Amino acid sequence: MTTTEQLRRRRAATRRAARASMSPIVLTVVLGVVALATPRSFAISRLLPAAPALAASMWSVGATVGLGVLALVVVVAIELLYHQSAAYFTGGAIVAVTAAAGYASHIRLQRERALLQLRSVADAAQSVVLRPIPRRLGGMAIETLYVAAAAQARIGGDLYEAVDTPYGLRLLIGDVRGKGLSAVGVAGAVVNSFREAAHDEPDLVALARRLDTSLVRYGTAFPSAESAERFATALLAQIPYGGGEAALVNCGHPAPILMRGTDIRALEPSAASPPLNMAGLIGGDYTLDAVPLAPGDQLLLYTDGVTETRDRSGAFFPLLGWLRGQDAVGPRRLLDLLHDQLLDFSGGGLDDDIAALAVRVGTGDGTTV
Repeated sequence: MTTTEQLRRRRAATRRAARASMSPIVLTVVLGVVALATPRSFAISRLLPAAPALAASMWSVGATVGLGVLALVVVVAIELLYHQSAAYFTGGAIVAVTAAAGYASHIRLQRERALLQLRSVADAAQSVVLRPIPRRLGGMAIETLYVAAAAQARIGGDLYEAVDTPYGLRLLIGDVRGKGLSAVGVAGAVVNSFREAAHDEPDLVALARRLDTSLVRYGTAFPSAESAERFATALLAQIPYGGGEAALVNCGHPAPILMRGTDIRALEPSAASPPLNMAGLIGGDYTLDAVPLAPGDQLLLYTDGVTETRDRSGAFFPLLGWLRGQDAVGPRRLLDLLHDQLLDFSGGGLDDDIAALAVRVGTGDGTTV
């Protein structure tokens, strides 16, 4: 869901773009008026070739050439009024710049179409990796947040999933090493394995091993120079419907945060577990931790892009401190506030993928509290 702040920013960006698109015609009119209002010796009309050159960066080929013709008409008018000897030179310059600007506009439009196609492919790939999660599963309220660092592609290496299983609600959030398209294949391998194995594996330790094996096989099937460095941190959670004792397996991932009234704390693992695709290299097994949950409790799962967001002084975002200063709100409102706060904290310069998943525990009878 889009927040009021996000809508305001989008509208402001649209207004700025609309004003910028009018700048070439404004420049032409201003130069023409100034050329007519100033003495002949100033020769302001010689600056008119700048108008079609500026238009090439934002207008179509036809509009750019049309503006060049308009600038040429202005020069001819000034020639008729002032009989300036340099008008022919200025007119020739306008014709040459307009031709170059039209070609530049053509190249720009070709590149924009290619970028649009890449975005479509990226969106399709991302929709496979990050399918929409139902906002209600077995009485649990679930909301998600995703912001890719590769803004032009709108795709990144963070991932999440929620699956309704016989063992309860099973959650996954992870962070693949790297960004952009290079991380999508690894993220897809992890998420697709989780979607299948979450229904079959009886406990989260076995599920973590299954994901690790899947990522190893993916690296073998699609070898590259980075195969040895393909790994993902991940957090697996299992929440029984109606509350009770939840299970957590933390594979080198930031600890989830439990929000129970004024009690807000990070659920640190009792022992370190290796990231996915690293168990065979560094050794060790996966550790299962248990935490009691009651109806109304909330869990916030997130990637390190949240806590590693920096302000202008280089300080990291204090997630726990910020949460402790917030009023109790539902999952959707919580993630909207978090997104806005991260944008404000960083000055709008988010430079890492960000994913977050908020869950409020229900009563077990299909209702939330």
